[in-house]
Amino acid sequence: MTNQSQSNAQAGIENFDWESYAEGSVYSAQERQTLESQYDETLSAVGTNEVVEGTVSSINKREVLINIGYKSEGVVSMNEFRYNPDLTVGDKVEVYVESTEDKRGQLCLSHKKARALRSWDRINTALESDEIITGYIKCRTKGGMIVDVFGIEAFLPGSQIDVKPIRDYDIFVGKTMEFKVVKINQEYKNVVVSHKALIEAELEQQKREIIAKLEKGQVLEGTVKNITSYGVFIDLGGVDGLIHITDLSWGRVSHPEEVVQLDQKLNVVILDFDDAKKRIALGLKQLTPHPWDSLDPNLKVGEVIKGKVVVLADYGAFVEIAPGAEGLIHVSEMSWSQHLRSAQEFLKVGDMVEAQILSIDREERKMSLGLKQLKEDPWAKIEERYPVGSRHNAKVRNFTTFGVFVEIEEGVDGLIHISDLSWTKKIKHPAEFTSVGADIEVVVLDIDKENRRLSLGHKQLEENPWDVFETLFTVDSIHEGTIVEVFDKGAVIALPYGVEGFASPKQLVKADGTQAKVDEKLPFKVIEFNKGSKRIYVSHTRTFEDDKREAELNEKKATQKTVKKLKTTLEKTTLGDISNLAALKSELEKEEANNKD
Repeated sequence: MTNQSQSNAQAGIENFDWESYAEGSVYSAQERQTLESQYDETLSAVGTNEVVEGTVSSINKREVLINIGYKSEGVVSMNEFRYNPDLTVGDKVEVYVESTEDKRGQLCLSHKKARALRSWDRINTALESDEIITGYIKCRTKGGMIVDVFGIEAFLPGSQIDVKPIRDYDIFVGKTMEFKVVKINQEYKNVVVSHKALIEAELEQQKREIIAKLEKGQVLEGTVKNITSYGVFIDLGGVDGLIHITDLSWGRVSHPEEVVQLDQKLNVVILDFDDAKKRIALGLKQLTPHPWDSLDPNLKVGEVIKGKVVVLADYGAFVEIAPGAEGLIHVSEMSWSQHLRSAQEFLKVGDMVEAQILSIDREERKMSLGLKQLKEDPWAKIEERYPVGSRHNAKVRNFTTFGVFVEIEEGVDGLIHISDLSWTKKIKHPAEFTSVGADIEVVVLDIDKENRRLSLGHKQLEENPWDVFETLFTVDSIHEGTIVEVFDKGAVIALPYGVEGFASPKQLVKADGTQAKVDEKLPFKVIEFNKGSKRIYVSHTRTFEDDKREAELNEKKATQKTVKKLKTTLEKTTLGDISNLAALKSELEKEEANNKD
């Protein structure tokens, strides 16, 4: 035994394993096996491809060390915790065991894969339990944002980001926010989340508290939250109210942007509110006096005022005489003309006009105005301007079956009766003679001042040709004519000088016994001339029948003359000739008797 062994033995270490000590170990083989067994019991039984819970033991800019109770810690990239910037040492996280030992002998873990495996279960649980979850906004997309929730890309609609309208979506990219799952499509694995839903419940409580304190007529300060074509939404500090476009200003407003701007602070008055529907009607113009209250109290009927045309309708124009104070010019008060027209023919929006006050009602805040009253009424001195017999140019306005309505000037109308259009033509409808919009020369025949209507004539511009026709178309005179129309009761015959004649069917029989037809040119005899009714009755049949009758009559006259001559001769003859002439006399008398038959 060496001195050292003896020294140790003397020191009382009798069972010391000097061989193990010499090899560098202070434990015996049995003790080492016991200690290793005890150490192994302190470690978790970890298998690959499993999801386990670990504790964050260390964090740096690149990596996170996770302790899952294994013999070594696992390393996870910091990018996998991008959705959770508040991660700190000691936080519990789930990780996926990829392998228990890599080439470097290190435990390989993945937080991303663990989230992906558990994500759908957690997403469905969050929807069922109305759980608040955390997500990372990755990027913008059409209509909203893409959010990383448990490793799943969820859709965040733009309308669900906040209760206020969002004007800049880019400021949310890269942010971590809390959400609620509002919809899951299991078939297509689509998830919709909402941040707005988290704050709506709180806002709802605030709304109830605010609305409970509201009173009609109360004035509050608010901020312009949104502007639409029909009004402005005002944030009253947790509850929204609407100023309808008609309550923005006493004057006419085409769009609310003419009056307010986004984020503008202004005072508003509460007009009405609905506790159940949480609707609040606000007013801005009500904070200023009504323009009618400040209108000149001395304004009266008959005065002339100036204004701007702000609205046009078919029935009239609204003229703003002061912001919020308007008068109506009815279309009937724009012109002395009685023709139906629309206001657009006289005025346009933006025109500055002068008008006369026709009526004013301060209680009803209504005023009627007139334009035509500033012009002289053309009927005031109608007898001087358009005396009977005077000639004028007029414009055809419209037709009726009995005549043509024309306008000589604005406000002066007249009627040309159909019988006063032409001396010679038989006109069935005025459209055969003229057209709407055409110019026509007229003569004033009569004035009806009470009904504001003139009786006019066109044919009176020329002398009555029937005075001349009376000398040309005398009874029994024969003229060449053309049949232009045939009907049951007869035919119309075109005669010289543009005159028309009428022939009954029996007067159209030709010499061969046939009936004359349209477009045939034949001689016609005048059998009647009626100047009053302006009608000429003619006959073709009479042209040859009268000749025949006249020939027969002439023959009869000649026979009678011969008989008379013979009688005279007989009286002068001797008795000796009587017997010779008796037979001749008897024969002549017999012939005369036959002619009478």
